[in-house]
Amino acid sequence: MRIAFMVNDVMTEQAGYTTVRLAMAAINRGHQVWFVGAGDFDYDIDDRVHARGYSVSKSRYISGKTFLSDLQGSKAVKQRIVVDDLDVLMLRNDPAADTGLRSWAQMAGIIFGRAAMRSGVIVLNDPNALAGAMNKMYFQLFPEEVRPRTIISRDREEIRRFAREEGGNIVLKPLQGSGGSGVFLVRKDDLSNINQMVESVTRDGYVIAQEYLPDAAEGDTRLFLMNGMPLRYKGKYAAFRRVRNGDDIRSNIHAGGSLRQAEITEQHLRVAEIVRPKLVQDGMFLVGLDIVGDKLMEINVFSPGGLGSAQKFEKVNFSHAVIDSIEKKVEYMKYYRRKFDNVEMSTL
Repeated sequence: MRIAFMVNDVMTEQAGYTTVRLAMAAINRGHQVWFVGAGDFDYDIDDRVHARGYSVSKSRYISGKTFLSDLQGSKAVKQRIVVDDLDVLMLRNDPAADTGLRSWAQMAGIIFGRAAMRSGVIVLNDPNALAGAMNKMYFQLFPEEVRPRTIISRDREEIRRFAREEGGNIVLKPLQGSGGSGVFLVRKDDLSNINQMVESVTRDGYVIAQEYLPDAAEGDTRLFLMNGMPLRYKGKYAAFRRVRNGDDIRSNIHAGGSLRQAEITEQHLRVAEIVRPKLVQDGMFLVGLDIVGDKLMEINVFSPGGLGSAQKFEKVNFSHAVIDSIEKKVEYMKYYRRKFDNVEMSTL
């Protein structure tokens, strides 16, 4: 199998990243693996997609640190590859990390992934669906049974009205972005300061005003879905809990949260089942659901991370399950001579 992982920048990858774990698992199975950064693509005169690819020289790795050292160091294998000749292109970049000066990079994987699909390359997650998920409005397309009450606006008065209707307790966050940046908890006593909070968030565009879920005080659960179903391997769910630090409402790890083992309940599985049809319809192969109580806080379709955290608690290497599934897709495509719709193949 020939597979490339598209990331924001090959040189900013870290040993613990899910993408590195997936690539290492594929290398250890004897597959040809490449990393491609957002700025490494070319559409050439031959009407084919090419890229400057980075790979490693060894055929087996135990340590992610060693793997990454070989990938980013002087031992790296660097080659101009033909993306159209790959079996799989996995889009693992985070568009939110490329705001500002690198805004050109946000759509790179989607643009070149669409072109590669013409040659029968399996592109995961489906680039057309990812284009429609570039901001948190995508979240609003899922059934209201699993969503907190929400409005999206830049109008301060509309947001104040919503806050009053919710009894004063709401969460404000930007429509675009990730990692807990620009998130505010508005309490009943804070309504007099809501204008300043709204002003801060509107600097980056539209504001999401969302009902506050009291269960969020206990943190949230990240549950991975693959092919539309909860990712389960050797009887274990790929999941973990994130618990916020002190009074900080954000449970994101790089916002100060900490990790715990998750206990997947019928409540979690019900949420997963409700969102499954749309994820399958959209060709979302690997997704991370952030669940609080019986509600979704977020659906992560761009580079969902944390498989290593799930492995730490469950003692199971979930990367093997992901590579298993990708291998099957490649086999199916060989049977059908690459003539199969990418959306359907993404979640088959």
